[in-house]
Amino acid sequence: MQFTPDEIMVVCIAHQIQDGETVVQGLATPLVAVGYLLARRTHAPHIYFASAIGQSMCKRPAPMSLTRVEDLWLDNSLKDIGFTRVATQILPSLRPKEFLRPAQVDPFGNTNNIAFGKNYLTSSNHQARLRLPGSGGIPDVTTFMHQFCLYVPRHSKLTFVPQLDVCSGLGYTSERKQGSGPVYLVTDLGQFDFADGRMRLTTFHPGVTIEHIRARTGFELDLAPDVHETPPPTQEETRLLREELDPMNIRQLELLSGASRRQLLEEILAEEQ
Repeated sequence: MQFTPDEIMVVCIAHQIQDGETVVQGLATPLVAVGYLLARRTHAPHIYFASAIGQSMCKRPAPMSLTRVEDLWLDNSLKDIGFTRVATQILPSLRPKEFLRPAQVDPFGNTNNIAFGKNYLTSSNHQARLRLPGSGGIPDVTTFMHQFCLYVPRHSKLTFVPQLDVCSGLGYTSERKQGSGPVYLVTDLGQFDFADGRMRLTTFHPGVTIEHIRARTGFELDLAPDVHETPPPTQEETRLLREELDPMNIRQLELLSGASRRQLLEEILAEEQ
């Protein structure tokens, strides 16, 4: 069965989830949300959800939606908790797993979601080339988490850089006092780990070559000794994604831009209305 880049990313994310874990879902992360739903429907039926959208803890997750997502999460809440309390008190004790989407990643898993443009934070005369949405709780959670992962829907040299313009998420560094850097990364081209604190390729997706991934990475790419092709989604995984978990294709919003993204947004909103 044919599959799309968003589908193989979702399946890879789902395969990282173990039954009984607490998983954290951030804002505007539909690829991750569908990955969690797929894991719950297949091999991890007992996971708990910490939702930044509803600022709550849930055992029963919200289905995919754009117009009703906040109230769906609140309806499923076991306990409503403010965002600050979640990040500083609850999550450190639960040792959860979370997938973060960075705008820039360096070879050591440090990330930037603040701005493009060097010296943006240190020079009063410097204007950012592009101001990004911001880092939310990333500067906090990356200092103590042991199981945080990264995902990048469009793998390119714009994202994978030898040096960050601004550091807003902590990777592998000698200054770290607790926690660890990211343990896993998935993109539309392959999967990666951070063995010895440096990013390395572990699998390349079907139809993608190692040379292509190297050409789209802005630093020298390390390879795992057993690097191999990513197993494709199964027929049942693909069916669940398309027919039950995300029939409106909300997950694809993270890979599209411009007119294509606007068209999909209009289609989703029309269907939900």
